[in-house]
Amino acid sequence: MIRTEKEYALALRRVQENRQRVEEYRAAWEREGLDAEQIDRLLRPILMFHQDLEDDVRMYERARHRVFGFTPLAGIGRLLINLRIANGLSQRELAQRLHVHESVVSRDERNDYHGVTVERADRIISALGEEVVVAVKTNADLRADREYDPARGRV
Repeated sequence: MIRTEKEYALALRRVQENRQRVEEYRAAWEREGLDAEQIDRLLRPILMFHQDLEDDVRMYERARHRVFGFTPLAGIGRLLINLRIANGLSQRELAQRLHVHESVVSRDERNDYHGVTVERADRIISALGEEVVVAVKTNADLRADREYDPARGRV
């Protein structure tokens, strides 16, 4: 998971480098006479890593534009990180608001706030000037959500 602008910039650079590397490998293996299936098999690990990196970039970009949610409740750690990013705060700035050392926020985010208490999560949310509303969905609501097609309305 990307947590800082520095990590985001590095990830963007790595995405571009990986794209170039994949094309270089593909061209080299074609020159060596490998067929498409062999090349795809050789590229699979690189492409899987690349896809994970692109997913992380998309998640960070979504957080910057306040497009996020979480489920189950254990996902609160990622929500806290996304809220910080959405508010344009660095880990240092959040630490200052919480009156803790920057290393505390860095460690907590590195661990996705694993085991965070409700009180601590509430302090972080308040320091970000946000409010989180928790909704409980019934099984019927969940089924309806799964059946909903935004392009056609309810299915």
